[in-house]
Amino acid sequence: MHFKPEEHGLERGFRLTVPQEALLKLLWCLSVSVDGGVIPGVGIDCCVIPLRHGGLSLVQTTDFFYPLVEDPYMMGRIACANVLSDLYAMGITECDNMLMLLSVSQKMNDKDRERVMPLMIRGFRDAAEEGGTSVTGGQTVINPWIIIGGVASVVCQPNEFIMPHGAVPGDVLVLTKPLGTQVAVNAHQWLDQPERWNKIKLVITKEEVKEAYQEAMFSMATLNRTAAGLMHKFQAHAATDVTGFGLLGHANNLAAQQRNEVAFVIHNLPIIAKMAAISKACGNLFNLVQGTSAETSGGLLVCLPREQAAKFCSEMKSQSSGGQGVAGGAWIIGIVEKGDRRARIIDKPRIIEVPPRGSQATNQDNSSISPTPSPNLS
Repeated sequence: MHFKPEEHGLERGFRLTVPQEALLKLLWCLSVSVDGGVIPGVGIDCCVIPLRHGGLSLVQTTDFFYPLVEDPYMMGRIACANVLSDLYAMGITECDNMLMLLSVSQKMNDKDRERVMPLMIRGFRDAAEEGGTSVTGGQTVINPWIIIGGVASVVCQPNEFIMPHGAVPGDVLVLTKPLGTQVAVNAHQWLDQPERWNKIKLVITKEEVKEAYQEAMFSMATLNRTAAGLMHKFQAHAATDVTGFGLLGHANNLAAQQRNEVAFVIHNLPIIAKMAAISKACGNLFNLVQGTSAETSGGLLVCLPREQAAKFCSEMKSQSSGGQGVAGGAWIIGIVEKGDRRARIIDKPRIIEVPPRGSQATNQDNSSISPTPSPNLS
């Protein structure tokens, strides 16, 4: 069931997640040093722990959240893809082991539990197998709400991962999945809520909402493994995955990690078609165009050498066309310039409407999702 803060005496914009700035301050006390240096982990997607055995590092990550789609199997896949994405953001394509974290709702009756939970577990397992790994254990508890997530671990040599701090002025920013998943999921829920549906019905049809929801669901369930492999081929300098803090939040965090004094400037926003219009119709409830709308299992934001960016996008699109459909690919969205280790979106960014796979717009014209740089980046 969708959580409505107003029904619990909370402000409409209330979020249970800790604000990004406060979270980083809380976590900094966990920083530890080895040979005079801080072990990477706090503020980036994974912890990287040098092992006693020479030249090897343990790279590890964990994540979990509440269900956000109606299909239990797809929810399991999304949860697994979201956990693995942290490894992929460091250019790691292999995972040695996964654990599953699962909370079964005490409010479910026996019949529902016996039907829903196995589907969720199977979705998680199938996505893990698609990623070339397996689930070997985990933890299951009883809780008021369903929660699903996991832990991903891999032992790596230095050439198998890319630390997220090498961006240089002149690099190009690339995003590998469209934005707007939170908006699409909420709009789908509003189909059965006349008061909310009336606010957006002038900018989108019910059929378009259903198509956008399906696109968001399949996008979230898609592994970022292909992009991780191409990061090595095209000499990526840094990357992160776009999730709960939105594009701008994660771009800011990545910019803050850079060794060089750089800034990220975002010119283009690839968004699932009509989701920007919905956000505007709701009075910018989601702050989608402002870059702070939460995403789940979003794409990778990658810093690439200028001469490699278009090639990266082209190969992402060609490799995605088989499994991901027309909506698969990557988009050049900005540049890296000298600056104060922050990110910003220009005042009037170009909105790239990404049509859902199978939609009439997709079948008529695929040119709208071309990875060609915008005039701002030429």
